[in-house]
Amino acid sequence: MNLLRAPALLVSLLLLLGGCATRPVNPPVTGTDLATGYRLEARQPKVRQKDNLVILAFSGGGTRAAAFSYGVLEFLRKTEVVGPKGERIRLLDSVDVITGVSGGSFTALAYGLYGDKLFDDYEQRFLKRNVQGEIIARTFSPANWGSLASPNWGRSELAAQLYDEILFNGATFGDLSRGSGPMILASATDISTGYRFVFNQSVFDVICSDLNAVPLSRAAAASSAVPVVLSSITMNNYGGTCNAQIPSWVNMFIANENPPRPAARAIRSLKTIQGYQDNVHRPYIHLVDGGVSDNVGMRGVLDALEIIEALEEAGISTPYSSAKRIIVFIVNSLSSPPTNWDETEASPGTVDILLKAAGTPIDAFSYEAVELLKDTAARWRTMRRIRDTGALAGSKDPVIVDALRVPQAEIYAIDVSFPQLNDKAELDYLNRQPTSFVLPPEAVDRLRAAAGTIILASPEFQRLLKDVGAKIVTNPPDAEKPAAALPAK
Repeated sequence: MNLLRAPALLVSLLLLLGGCATRPVNPPVTGTDLATGYRLEARQPKVRQKDNLVILAFSGGGTRAAAFSYGVLEFLRKTEVVGPKGERIRLLDSVDVITGVSGGSFTALAYGLYGDKLFDDYEQRFLKRNVQGEIIARTFSPANWGSLASPNWGRSELAAQLYDEILFNGATFGDLSRGSGPMILASATDISTGYRFVFNQSVFDVICSDLNAVPLSRAAAASSAVPVVLSSITMNNYGGTCNAQIPSWVNMFIANENPPRPAARAIRSLKTIQGYQDNVHRPYIHLVDGGVSDNVGMRGVLDALEIIEALEEAGISTPYSSAKRIIVFIVNSLSSPPTNWDETEASPGTVDILLKAAGTPIDAFSYEAVELLKDTAARWRTMRRIRDTGALAGSKDPVIVDALRVPQAEIYAIDVSFPQLNDKAELDYLNRQPTSFVLPPEAVDRLRAAAGTIILASPEFQRLLKDVGAKIVTNPPDAEKPAAALPAK
């Protein structure tokens, strides 16, 4: 054989083999049913008429985020409260919805799949595993070069295979749909529009596809597909081919010249999703890391609160109109490692600048999302105070009348983030942990412990306990026994 031709022959062989590699394809549907599939509407009986709606929002940040959010689950699992009537309640059993982005999506999806069984081996299977090293090793393995050479199969598909083998075991959203745990909303970013893409059957209705058939590993891979480092995850878009049903409340916002307000952010999100109905010009959807559009998983929560408020002001009740409390744990593992750039005249390196330029807007929105939630809580509280004083009773002013229809729910924004730590040394240590899918076991353990420390010291969490008339049980003997829900008062 001519040795000069060997490389060319090898490349040709790899390309030939690669041509056989195809990504999993999300299947089309011919019709939609708002009462079935993995969607909040189909699970509403579990949250309808509840006094307390409890949401956990897990941020991105690689293993750092996965471990920190896992620490929150551990704290809620081992913490029981005693209600005003003496009932013992495990806090974890009160959770209704978990949003997950990037690293946080792994913990969210795995808990949705396994429930309490997750606590048996999640550390060994994922948190204390060199997942990043295994992805790199597979990328450089000749056995995968043929597949990687295919235009229909990239590094994120390779990562999805690994996630399936080590964590998800072939499970799909159909498995979550059959489960009884909280609603899990993992999100990625549509790189074409820059908007959130949530793995929810309501979104898949618009693209005329069956979410139940989608592997959890692909959702996790899409949610954590860091641009450039990993390839995008591609979904087929069949939008416009299944006569998709749209909930009546959605049409109120997107088909109405004067939609209910305030809901500008929610309206834009809803219209972006409806844009998928044009499958002629958008037959494919390319998804990357969810942190690009919403690193704390709060955008959907804020949109939902806008919609609830707008509908209430329009005099339209929602399944959550009776909720007395909306409790949101914002689990934000954003790290802020210090730099000494301003101490020297020399410019930072190119890589450092690129990383900072990409991270700064993400960090800014992470802060803004938490503050927007607090602002919403304050506005609702003020409007209820005005309503309850009776000072505006009998007014004919439409603005005042709308104010009287503000949602009755009290919002508790429980900020679970590194800056809430009082221990500066521990804060510095956690801030130095990188955004990667490998961390030292010590870092994983300290992240888990920090989550519980922060929640317990949170003024909002303590206010919640006081308002519901509950107190924490010290070393509860039945910490692993499932219970009902957070007490009403």
